[in-house]
Amino acid sequence: MKDVLRKVFWPILFFFEKGSHAEGYRPSHRKILLVVGLLFLVLSGVSLFFSIFAQTLSALLPIVLFFVISLVCFVVGLLGSDSAVARIWGTR
Repeated sequence: MKDVLRKVFWPILFFFEKGSHAEGYRPSHRKILLVVGLLFLVLSGVSLFFSIFAQTLSALLPIVLFFVISLVCFVVGLLGSDSAVARIWGTR
């Protein structure tokens, strides 16, 4: 299942897995990345709720932006290699 998901999300993973090995990688970086992804997903849901409540489409940009950020965090955190997680944090 993980291999199938890696093939589906290869454009995201390709960008972050360019490095050769993970210098400065810590297992806590992966956990923090998943928490940040969860926070952005909650923020996207809250934005969606209030845009429906206010009956406006002007909140569509933040909803999509927060969802895409959470998707990238989840994909790299769950499917990415150690070097991809280190690269998203900026530690090479």
